[in-house]
Amino acid sequence: MDYKVTIDGKVYEYPEGTAYQTIAKDCQKDYSWDIVLVSVNHKLQELSKKLVSDCELRFLTTASFIGQQTYRRSMTLLLMKAVYKVLGHDRIHRAQVQYSLSNGYYCTLEGDLLLNEELLGKIKEKMLELAEQAMPIEKRNVNTDEALAIFHAHKMYDKEKLFRYRRASRVNIYRLGNFEDYFYGYMVPDTSYLKYFELYLYDAGFVIQFPLQKQPDTVPPFKPQHKVFQVMKESVSWGDMLEVSTVGDLNDCISRGGMQDLVMAQEALQERKIAEIARTIAEDRSRKFIMIAGPSSSGKTTFSHRLSIQLKAAGLKPHPIAVDNYFVERELTPKDEEGNYNFECLEAVDVELFNKQMSELLSGKTVEIPRFNFKLGKKEYHGDYMTLGDEDILVLEGIHCLNDKLSYSLPRESKFKIYISALTQLNVDEHNRIPTTDGRLIRRMVRDARTRGSGAARTISMWPSVRRGEDENIFPYQEEADAMFNSALIYELAVLKQYAEPLLFGIGREEPEYLEAKRLLKFLDYFLGVDSSFIPDNSLVREFIGGGCFRV
Repeated sequence: MDYKVTIDGKVYEYPEGTAYQTIAKDCQKDYSWDIVLVSVNHKLQELSKKLVSDCELRFLTTASFIGQQTYRRSMTLLLMKAVYKVLGHDRIHRAQVQYSLSNGYYCTLEGDLLLNEELLGKIKEKMLELAEQAMPIEKRNVNTDEALAIFHAHKMYDKEKLFRYRRASRVNIYRLGNFEDYFYGYMVPDTSYLKYFELYLYDAGFVIQFPLQKQPDTVPPFKPQHKVFQVMKESVSWGDMLEVSTVGDLNDCISRGGMQDLVMAQEALQERKIAEIARTIAEDRSRKFIMIAGPSSSGKTTFSHRLSIQLKAAGLKPHPIAVDNYFVERELTPKDEEGNYNFECLEAVDVELFNKQMSELLSGKTVEIPRFNFKLGKKEYHGDYMTLGDEDILVLEGIHCLNDKLSYSLPRESKFKIYISALTQLNVDEHNRIPTTDGRLIRRMVRDARTRGSGAARTISMWPSVRRGEDENIFPYQEEADAMFNSALIYELAVLKQYAEPLLFGIGREEPEYLEAKRLLKFLDYFLGVDSSFIPDNSLVREFIGGGCFRV
């Protein structure tokens, strides 16, 4: 029997049982990059699935976000297959994907081995060999008890712990040759798709560098982010100290009634870090401008308030100022290629006025700070006069604060730059990391619904634009910071789950954001949910769920 297949408005006929990979190969000529997934009647499928009815297909390539994540996930499977093939299971105690770094993942190997250029070269050679063989990536569905036995036999104890909390009775296991593993998300059909990567030794482990989403056949040079890396190492050490480094560990803590102690310990660690930053600032009174920048939903506002409290405790008089008050008038705001106002570019800020007033303050003059009226799209003045005394210090928050072009007239020694981001230290298991962007997206979704009455679909639809702005205006300057603060809380996704799931379930199958909503719902299903009543009212999480003591 033949079925009708609609692709981009055109109707084709294919026999029942035709693999979507076959149809994708017929259509590949119409796409610039490799097709890796297919949406079948708005439901995401792997290309290995087969045609069973009339349907509408939409192909996703490695140039899409979901396609890129599929590529990275599949490449991680290939990496682990090569690692165990080269070293053998007996020599490896643990092979772990730790966190994002540069345009890749930082990984570590523990066991009877010496990680050096020679060994890394052998692993890369094996990966290339396996890719050349076009080995199929097979998926099989097993019951949870069998999956637990498989993970235990392979010494993948993090996965074993994770699936003790599995609600479903079945688990999808991926097989590459005789190597089996579990991965959160979809895979490419075979290893021939996995052509572009590089391996670099770094610190005590190595980085697998992936191709760019915009240019999926180009692997950028590895650019070490030493400061970000040190912050991630510190956060991982916190997780080790609290005995929570994976979702399974977190679920163990929740199920045993230890959540309140975990929350208090994590909050105390963050408060101690904020106090350390405040002490460093207070040691040099020539620093008059605290410049705070970070990506969306990193908790900049709450952090600014908490830092200000610690600065007061150190004998200073902090004054918070949002750089957004220096926006140019609405009619002067630049527009993007789609004709929408671009509030995230530097040209949207009245840089001249900002520098004039900051320089006058530094010289001892009194200035009137503007307030931007977002409804009217213009600056207004309401008698907010300011003069800087010996103990006074400005706490400035804005996406361009690490960029010296914003504050070009101010001496470098008068500025103390802080980069803040929610660098998720928790992993699903040893081979499945939680993308930092997922944590921030869920934060923003919950906050937008609470403070702006905005649905989850709108937040998801805006997210690519937000990410582009971050790539252009924030991330290039993060290593210039004098201090970094990781705002991610090891317990927060168990709390946010309660707020995010109803919002995501509200996205209809016909909406373009449906696939992303389904992905996030599947991700949140790993977590046991917890009540938020015992979260402190000054916690960063309160900026998103509400009930905090700060006006944010």
